[in-house]
Amino acid sequence: MTSDLARRRTAVFVLFFAPGLTISSWVTRTPDVRDLLGASTAQMGLILFGLSVGSMLGILCSGTVVARWGARLVVLAGTSAVAAGAVVVGAGAAVGSGACVALGLGLFGLGMGGGEVALNVEGAEVERLLGRSTLPAMHGFFSLGTVLGAVAGMCLTAVGFPVLVHLLVVAAVVLGALALVIRRVPAEVGRQTSAGRRATGAPRAAVWRDPSLLLIGCVILALAMAEGTANDWLPLVMVDGHGFDAALGSAVYAVFAAAMTVGRFAGGRFVDRFGRAAALCGSALVGAAGLALVIFVDNQAVAAAAAVLWGLGASLGFPVALSAAGDSGPGSAARVALAATVGYVAFLVGPPSLGYLGEHFGLRHALILVLVLVVAAAFATPAARARREVGEPEPAGT
Repeated sequence: MTSDLARRRTAVFVLFFAPGLTISSWVTRTPDVRDLLGASTAQMGLILFGLSVGSMLGILCSGTVVARWGARLVVLAGTSAVAAGAVVVGAGAAVGSGACVALGLGLFGLGMGGGEVALNVEGAEVERLLGRSTLPAMHGFFSLGTVLGAVAGMCLTAVGFPVLVHLLVVAAVVLGALALVIRRVPAEVGRQTSAGRRATGAPRAAVWRDPSLLLIGCVILALAMAEGTANDWLPLVMVDGHGFDAALGSAVYAVFAAAMTVGRFAGGRFVDRFGRAAALCGSALVGAAGLALVIFVDNQAVAAAAAVLWGLGASLGFPVALSAAGDSGPGSAARVALAATVGYVAFLVGPPSLGYLGEHFGLRHALILVLVLVVAAAFATPAARARREVGEPEPAGT
């Protein structure tokens, strides 16, 4: 590996790490933000809807923007928006404005949705140049960021540290890291000529008619919803549903994030040995077991342990299923864009749906919706097998 390629890979690791740090910093402070706003569970669901809308707008616009201006500009704009969104969220919480918090989450989601697509474009290119699987580890650095952010958030919650100051510091760290590494991302990655952009328009419509790709999209939707639900609601589920205090609720989220990190760093070997379909099926079943324990067992120790299963189960869903979508047929870029868009529907409908259900049935019972989707996804995972000619053995890692 050349030194330039090594530095480029390191830059991608840092750029995945930064939004993970930011999102967990926000998540661990959700009980404090809820209390500062005086919001009900249903109102928190509506506030979290800002994150969903921003994410969807980002994911829908990012493909076109990357094709026109390249991945580096989108990563730069997206990461900057993530940092700015954290500041706005902190300011909104400080003044007790739910609308301001929702606006900040919208800005945060816009940066996450657009920037993550661009980061995956750059990550896939680095993986190709390296000649070995690297994308799961890149997503692992996102999860590592969530772990460190969650641990810091737990400690700061325990000592009553101001939410605004906490998020201001996180934003400064993210912007500093961005300034150090963004130059390592080549400006031309992902950029297409006008003729190239016109040429890629035709396959985009055709992929909607591919049943295998749609099934992969359903797997992504379910496992992304399992991950997103934890990001949005896990501390509150532990506080309101299992009687933890705010600091311990944040600690359980840190456990979940740690399990996600371990799953992503270690899961690549499992995928290489048993194939994508088996990895996704196993992820769905393990995640379903964790969710079921959180929902149906009224015991704090079991709930905390179940967060490990929940995190391991959700860890491989997004990166492995996106990889499977790209290999499911011709027009790889269009397929990945479609699968990612379907997955982000989970972030769009999840928070308000669970908030509404939680208001009427309690947050623990609201998670039954997520459990049903994850169990159903296990039956759709055979679609993640790579296409091959009749009689040709399935290659390893598919």
